[in-house]
Amino acid sequence: MKLGLAFVRSNCTPDNLRFARQCGVTHVVVHYTNYENDKDKLPERFKGAYGYTGSEELWSYEELRALRQMINDEGMELGALENFNPGFWSDVILDGPRKEQQMANLKQLIRNVGQAGIPIFGYAFNLMNVWGHSHGPWARGGAHTGGFHEPVETPIPEGMVWNKVYNTAAPDRPAVPPTHEQLWSRLEYFQREIMPVAEEAGVIMAAHPDDPPMPFLRGAPRLVTSPALYQKLLHLVPSPNSQAELCVGTVSEMAEGNVYDAVDQISGQGKAAYIHLRNVRGKVPHYTEVFIDEGDTDMLRILRILHKNNYQGIITPDHTPLMNCAAPWHAGFAFALGYIRAALTLIEQESPA
Repeated sequence: MKLGLAFVRSNCTPDNLRFARQCGVTHVVVHYTNYENDKDKLPERFKGAYGYTGSEELWSYEELRALRQMINDEGMELGALENFNPGFWSDVILDGPRKEQQMANLKQLIRNVGQAGIPIFGYAFNLMNVWGHSHGPWARGGAHTGGFHEPVETPIPEGMVWNKVYNTAAPDRPAVPPTHEQLWSRLEYFQREIMPVAEEAGVIMAAHPDDPPMPFLRGAPRLVTSPALYQKLLHLVPSPNSQAELCVGTVSEMAEGNVYDAVDQISGQGKAAYIHLRNVRGKVPHYTEVFIDEGDTDMLRILRILHKNNYQGIITPDHTPLMNCAAPWHAGFAFALGYIRAALTLIEQESPA
């Protein structure tokens, strides 16, 4: 198993990459979208949005190759890109008039990703992405962390998808959400179109479950809210390149199912593209993200299941509490990375020679 760390575009810098390498990281995952683009310029009705989708210009082979080279120069590999710019596929998710053109662009993007030698692309097919988390001193020792504590759910405004604004001129009214059946149909369209291209390009399409895993959020349906529905997604369009961006924290938050059985099933099927490792206390509609060693999930048990199933991919710590020091983000992830690295060493030593 390979130790990884995920970066958003703004903090994927040489200094932070060196920090990761010093922690023992060998593989990097990058969220290449600028999530907070023009956030301070959005109209008031979009309050709470990450930002504006910005330019819909596709990421070129040249810039993706340069990103990979920057990571290679620090002694690591670019293991995956995570998440499309919502502006790339707003009409694919919403079944809008630009759906076919956007789908053609997504296919070209996956070809660019494959040409750049990036083996995995993570995605989450939903209208709202992560929403509703509040933050407070709820982890061990009063460390600042996130949680989902039954927030007041306002409707999604028109002009927004995946918690980003793609049309600031949209009418000032709530969007009309699809049904679950309609959203599944849109996902099937996306997979049927993208999987043959991904197979040809040598890119695994890795699906993240809905976080928080609520059947509805802000009045909109969610798809992957139980282990059984994760299986439905993974087998909706049969392809070796349709796999899971398996988020242990999100699966443990699910009201239905068992996180150990789900990890065993998905990794045993060879469907785990890479792993997010995060611990939480509680389940929807009320849970808190905590340190990797203090939540409801036995992380050593999870890692032993992956080892049993000969999982050879990347494991990244997911969200982590911020620690009280001059570098809260770095300290929180250094703790999580050290825990995972030690756990992997222990499990390897337990195996017969």
